[in-house]
Amino acid sequence: MSNRILSALIVGAFTAAVGSFAATSAGAQMNKGDMEKMMKENQAKTMKVLSEGKMEKCFGVALKGQNDCYAGAGTTCAGTSTIDYQGNAFKLEPKGTCTTMQTPKGPGSLTAKKA
Repeated sequence: MSNRILSALIVGAFTAAVGSFAATSAGAQMNKGDMEKMMKENQAKTMKVLSEGKMEKCFGVALKGQNDCYAGAGTTCAGTSTIDYQGNAFKLEPKGTCTTMQTPKGPGSLTAKKA
């Protein structure tokens, strides 16, 4: 294989890689906007459910990534808790059941728990 052909192949591969990276970056930006919209919708749903009075925030009972909304510093909304039973992440549970729920880190709490 000549140097000229080899150089052309390398340039072609490099161009394809850069194009792929640019397409991925553009897609990620679009998804970020969709993600923010979804988080706002989830926050609105959570507030609506809470206002009905049948459910309550139960902190420290959600598994990693399964919280309903707000999981403390560095997170924003549903599905953003980073560890199981994260103390500042909540799940909506039927009113009156939270503090009876048992986890490996103790019972659920109506207020955020310290880490």
